[in-house]
Amino acid sequence: MSDTTLRKEPAAARAANMPDYREAVAEFSWQAERDALAGLSDGGLNIAHEALDARIAAGLGDVPALRWFGRDGTEIIFTYAALSREANRFANVLASLGVRPGDTVYSLLGRVPGLYFAALGTLKSGAVFCPMFSAFGPEPVQARMEIGSARVLVTSAALYRRKVRGIRGRLPDLAHVLLVDGEEEGCTALAPLMAAAGDTFRTAPTRPEDPALLHFTSGTTGRPKGALHVHEAVVAHRATARLALDLRPGDLYWCTADPGWVTGTSYGIIAPLVIGVTMIVDEAEFDPDRWYDMLAREEVTVWYTAPTAIRMLMRAGAELIGKRRFPKLRFMASVGEPLNPEAVLWGQEVFGMPFHDNWWQTETGGIMIANYASMDVKPGSMGKPLPGIEAGIVAVTEAGVKELTKPQAIGELALRPGWPSMMRAYLHEAARYQKCFRDGWYLSGDLAMRDSDGYYWFVGRGDDVIKSAGHLIGPFEVESALIEHDAVAEVGVIGIPDETAGEIVKAYVALNKGYEPNEELERELLGHARKRLGPAVAPKAIVFRQNLPKTRSGKIMRRLLKARELGLPEGDISTLESDEK
Repeated sequence: MSDTTLRKEPAAARAANMPDYREAVAEFSWQAERDALAGLSDGGLNIAHEALDARIAAGLGDVPALRWFGRDGTEIIFTYAALSREANRFANVLASLGVRPGDTVYSLLGRVPGLYFAALGTLKSGAVFCPMFSAFGPEPVQARMEIGSARVLVTSAALYRRKVRGIRGRLPDLAHVLLVDGEEEGCTALAPLMAAAGDTFRTAPTRPEDPALLHFTSGTTGRPKGALHVHEAVVAHRATARLALDLRPGDLYWCTADPGWVTGTSYGIIAPLVIGVTMIVDEAEFDPDRWYDMLAREEVTVWYTAPTAIRMLMRAGAELIGKRRFPKLRFMASVGEPLNPEAVLWGQEVFGMPFHDNWWQTETGGIMIANYASMDVKPGSMGKPLPGIEAGIVAVTEAGVKELTKPQAIGELALRPGWPSMMRAYLHEAARYQKCFRDGWYLSGDLAMRDSDGYYWFVGRGDDVIKSAGHLIGPFEVESALIEHDAVAEVGVIGIPDETAGEIVKAYVALNKGYEPNEELERELLGHARKRLGPAVAPKAIVFRQNLPKTRSGKIMRRLLKARELGLPEGDISTLESDEK
């Protein structure tokens, strides 16, 4: 744990959406959050209605909802009214194709406007929306569409040719492939259908518990799991965006997550629109110079990004910022994997404010634990539970689940079920779903600890934790210590079998530019880790790698490092981005 605490100025705390954490926890009510939404008649609820129609009714029709930047710098602005019209057209297209409420509509697209029309139009129609990351290969695309019985796929001609055409015959439920550009045999051009469709649509009378979103998450073995979320999830999307991201109407908000992932849907489409902000969407891939330019030129006020991107910016060097300034930027947050203390402090040094890490999962549907705008930040900590969320550290045995109340006790991070964005099922896997719930707790599978101030600290996935000579060692702690060294860009830590200690710690390290792997640097890093962590916790071996295997959302795949080290089955690698062995 970091022994540094970044204190919040009283004036900054008072200006936040949640000025006092303890008061907010005491006063919070999910029912009050539900009542704050417009809703449909007779108790109905629809995510797209809250994101578009309710905002227009509140007078935001002419306010920019989406500012889209193409790779070539082209900018297109869609107001709330214009975005609503496009969503209505897409909903009418689905109706003309015979798509019914409950059918599943998939997208396989980059960050293009058509993706946003499809997501919101699908939700408005009452169908279930399932985004897929555009860099997936044919096999993960096929697995996801099979599990969800895909009825409609929205994609581009190029992506169809590369990823779908060869598997089309294995998807009997796939009735329609709609192309946002170009033409392909067996597909339908979407543009003419949109042009012919009306721009008004009566939102389907969905109920709070009706299925709305299908998000896939990979397990350590087997096929990906389809986590099903309902329209009531919008209650949590709105509440968490206000409290954890400090979003408010009038903000210029940039969520860098791809909408193919749950973050890019929950906080890259739904939450900001329900709050009434203007979203920045950049079609281009990560580029440090372009990102700094976007933050400064567009005067972004709230920025939500990922630890991998932050570390890549650190690697590029702060001098790249040049004369750019960010006077409007007031809040920065991070999610995807734990954020190392070094990156939190780097944010303070470079931007004058820390990155606020938060924790949640595909299964939780929304942010559960966070560092807040009004709260002191302990670098490396996940923060404290959201108002309305009861979290605990538990020990799970055959006899049952026991809460561990002693500070610093390591156990499984668990939540009391019942929040609105909680997944309602793993599609077609009832037994797997039920295993997540026991004795009144949702078991996250993550190991964590809680300090005496109530801050939670990530230790590792349950199967990542290293047991060495009687010590429980969290890989994140070791990784954070190593990444403090100027030479280290990325690091992944695993435990490998040892006859004496049971397991020993081994680290895989990718270096920053200007550093070469050699024995001298290895000894230096081992010494640095021993000094920071002590000999019982520090790694016994370091391996240099040009790249580390990561998911396409940026998480280092420790289990894959371990499988390759020990010659074990690699399991589901459909989300693998880098395959450097």
